[in-house]
Amino acid sequence: MVNRKQVVGWTNFALVFIGFGIVLGLMVSSHFDLTPMGQAVERGGNGVLPLTPGFSATEKTFVDISKAATPAVVNISTTRLVKNDLSPNSLFEDPFFKQFFGNEFGHQFQQPREQKVQSLGSGVIINSDGLIVTNNHVVANADEIRVLLGDKREFKGKVVGTDPKTDLAIIRIPANHLPTIPWGDSSKMQVGEYVLAIGNPFGLNQTVTMGIISALGRANVGISDYEDFIQTDAAINPGNSGGALVNTKGELIGINTAIFSKSGGYMGIGFAIPSNMAKSVLDSIQKEGKVVRGWLGVMVQEVTPELAKEFGIEQNAGALVSDVVDGSPAKKGGLERGDVIIQYQGKPVDNPAQLRNEVVETPVGTRIKLVVIRNKQEILLETKIEEQPKSVTASEKSEEKKVKEKEENLTGMDVKDLTHELSLQLNIPFRIGEVVVTQVKPGSPAENTGIEQGDIVLEINKTSIRKMSDYEQIMEGVKKGETILILIERQGRTLFLTLTL
Repeated sequence: MVNRKQVVGWTNFALVFIGFGIVLGLMVSSHFDLTPMGQAVERGGNGVLPLTPGFSATEKTFVDISKAATPAVVNISTTRLVKNDLSPNSLFEDPFFKQFFGNEFGHQFQQPREQKVQSLGSGVIINSDGLIVTNNHVVANADEIRVLLGDKREFKGKVVGTDPKTDLAIIRIPANHLPTIPWGDSSKMQVGEYVLAIGNPFGLNQTVTMGIISALGRANVGISDYEDFIQTDAAINPGNSGGALVNTKGELIGINTAIFSKSGGYMGIGFAIPSNMAKSVLDSIQKEGKVVRGWLGVMVQEVTPELAKEFGIEQNAGALVSDVVDGSPAKKGGLERGDVIIQYQGKPVDNPAQLRNEVVETPVGTRIKLVVIRNKQEILLETKIEEQPKSVTASEKSEEKKVKEKEENLTGMDVKDLTHELSLQLNIPFRIGEVVVTQVKPGSPAENTGIEQGDIVLEINKTSIRKMSDYEQIMEGVKKGETILILIERQGRTLFLTLTL
């Protein structure tokens, strides 16, 4: 039998245990913000916001961002007339032909001189009065632009300004009180942060995909002249160009531009123009009617390990000055050939592409400070940024022309980095990191070998070709009379050819 003392002892123990449980429960409830009904809540700046039933905090964030941002992303469809240069019309209109076959015979074989080509893209509303940012390649050479909003209204768009060098464009539609996405500061983004890509892949309106920032400051990709891309693994496909890349605050931190792909579709690598670069270009177009860029006036090159040792650089970073333009801000500031620029306005210079982007985005008239290494000693220099003259562009084109003529003399073909515009002109899929044959001279070694316009140059002498600099480097070492082994891709098939120069 259980005596009275045992009963009292067990009762006291039970009361103590229950009391301990109550205290512990209050502590846990306070720590996890549980309401008396056991409902989880999320604290906000203005109090407590209940979580949507069935969603975690992360899921709710993405749901809210999608609801807020998608209405400001539009579908852009363009139409342009393309002349059919391969039309046999001229043959059938020849008087000699008509003499034997008559006027009606050739009609059944004739092709239209012009045909309509349609393309799809995306855009982001950045002003409630109808101002939209998109990629230049989405609207380039378009005869008609149609903009479809999220509420199914459709408007005719008009180009306000374009900047092919960054692949950006502004269009306007006659509408008011439109939803917008607030600008974010792309310089504050870090690798590993969540992002959402919103656009119209394959014409599927307002599609949202999620990923992370895979890398920052991607340059030398071959998409545009000025590159400082955000790389992401958020799924981006054809039709996403010009769409929004937003952060977890729902801010616009990038304009989706291109993908790296061997199949033409998503392969986990996409690129977006940083919002800071886009905003700078768009502000300039709105204020000046054109893009005004800063100019320093130097030719720079990469610092290789060998060059770093020669010039007294501890790391393979910086921008080596190979030439200084007479009368330029660089010349006025005391820069010399052989200087290695390691700092620009207090920021380390990692490579020439970064320096170039920093300079062009610096407002004209700004006094800037440079730290350079000269004779293995650090020197501080100052100068004032000026507006980039048109002659700079003309000079660049002149250099490209010289390279082109040099290669044509040996091969009889013209090759270029594949761009969106070239892919449209040649009717081939656009893929980053490819070199395409744009022209073959009749009777040249290239034509005799069987190379055709639109062929993708994959390899030369079993060395991979990913950009024009790869092609030029190999061709510089080839002399007249030598034979090279060239691997091309044509309509999805690869083919080895031997080309004697």
